[in-house]
Amino acid sequence: MLNKESRKVIDKSTFYGSLILLLVATVPLILFPEVGSVWLLAAKDLITEKLGVFYLLLGIGALLFVLYIAFSDIGRIKLGGQKGRPEFSTISWAAMLFSSGIGASILYWSMVEWIYYYQQPPFQVEANTAEAARWAVSYGIFHWGPLAWSIYLIPALPIAYYYYVRQHRVLKLSQALEPVLGEGRANGVTGKLIDISLVFGILGGAATRLGIATPLITLGLHKLFGIPAGLGTQVGVLVLCVLLFGYSAVAGFKRGISALSNITILLALALLFFVFVAGPSLFMLNSGLDSLGRAIHNFLQMATWTESFSHFKQFPNSRFPQEWTVFYWAWWLVFAPSIGLFIARISQGRTIKEMILGSIFFGTLGCFLFFMVLGNYSVYVHFSGELDLVNTLNHGGANAAIFAILDTLPASQLVVLLYTVIALVFTAITFDSISYILAAVVQKEVNGEPLQWNRIFWAFALTIMPIALLVIGGLEALQAASIIAGVPLLLIALLLCISIVKVARYDLGFHPALPEKEIVLEGLPEGEPWSANREPGREEVMMDAEKTD
Repeated sequence: MLNKESRKVIDKSTFYGSLILLLVATVPLILFPEVGSVWLLAAKDLITEKLGVFYLLLGIGALLFVLYIAFSDIGRIKLGGQKGRPEFSTISWAAMLFSSGIGASILYWSMVEWIYYYQQPPFQVEANTAEAARWAVSYGIFHWGPLAWSIYLIPALPIAYYYYVRQHRVLKLSQALEPVLGEGRANGVTGKLIDISLVFGILGGAATRLGIATPLITLGLHKLFGIPAGLGTQVGVLVLCVLLFGYSAVAGFKRGISALSNITILLALALLFFVFVAGPSLFMLNSGLDSLGRAIHNFLQMATWTESFSHFKQFPNSRFPQEWTVFYWAWWLVFAPSIGLFIARISQGRTIKEMILGSIFFGTLGCFLFFMVLGNYSVYVHFSGELDLVNTLNHGGANAAIFAILDTLPASQLVVLLYTVIALVFTAITFDSISYILAAVVQKEVNGEPLQWNRIFWAFALTIMPIALLVIGGLEALQAASIIAGVPLLLIALLLCISIVKVARYDLGFHPALPEKEIVLEGLPEGEPWSANREPGREEVMMDAEKTD
């Protein structure tokens, strides 16, 4: 498969290992969908039951950790040289950040997530009541808020540090784990296994996102042009997204992902503005403020609720945190390597603090706007009696509910067209950003951009697992895929936190006179304690100097 030139650049063990693992995991699902669905759901239940508490600890721990990094000396370290300005403007950076980090999923979940919670509310609240509705609207904001973006940042921190501060032109988790694993293990079998598991996790997470977006786009095309909304059309939509991505791959990073992201954000803001003006604006504002306040007031309770007493027969059996909060934290964790690496790649010229706070602020703000406008519009449509969304979702599915909501707006055909185009381009950006990272991970080093053929190959590879999940069908199968793919990343996330602190503290030790604002680390010494071919480090040099005196 690889020519002579490619063999010099491609990490063959990671490339072929990831491809084999992908085929082993997906081909049986396509050949035996019924058995595959049973196994997926059984594995999901086992993981959420046994490991759910660790996912919840990951969420709250990630936020505390990144805030500590942001407001410590590490946060003042600049990603790039002293004269380097940010590679992208703040607007373009925020647009790429949001487009790649959220994609078409926000179009889907912001409109229907509250309906699931309304029927099975948290904290033993009675279903289908006013209190259940208030909690339902608030939980969406919580699940798509600061904790989600903090999880994304865990891989972004060490990768960005190594890439821009230490000038190691490698976008691999194994490289970022050198301070913990040691250079030998990081570049050996252990590192290869970590990178292969990373690729598999990225593919699993992408499959979930694409498995949600593809039927959504397909139904939009059916509504607009009467195209059949079957599996064949859904596969065609995936191929169309790859072809749209091909433009970006040829155009380059700045004229590709950046341009697509800017256009999509403008279209999304236009959609939100139209719905806000055409819909019940005052209700959206009131409900948005109320749900935001409820989420902030109950933040710790929502972040740490495990429903531990549901094991006893005396108490009501509710699996809300396992079915939803654990699912979301697992989903963010599965995406964390690809989105985190992507955030690292676009953050040149910013300080670590700017990268952290900017990601949390812009990411949370963007998600909140979607839930405040699209989410609260669907709430209003249901409770005003215009539509019975609970019945529509339960019998027709989430996509049917979404387009029923859109049909209630003025100029509904134009709204559906705009909504479908946004979903399509969001999905293309997902292909673009994730295939960029997959291509970078399987290369030995990245000077500039990954090879074009490598990016396009992984864009097509991204379609394999979503097709398998579309064959199986059902939201539960998509949730299960995310949770299972993210299990190996639980431990890796902890190691990444240790790694960034260890390497940054070591490097800061060579610069005792630190400026007040930005810290530019240049001329870093070789011979780290974790290096296989270690040269005398700072401690040894100081000891030798004292002996000479």
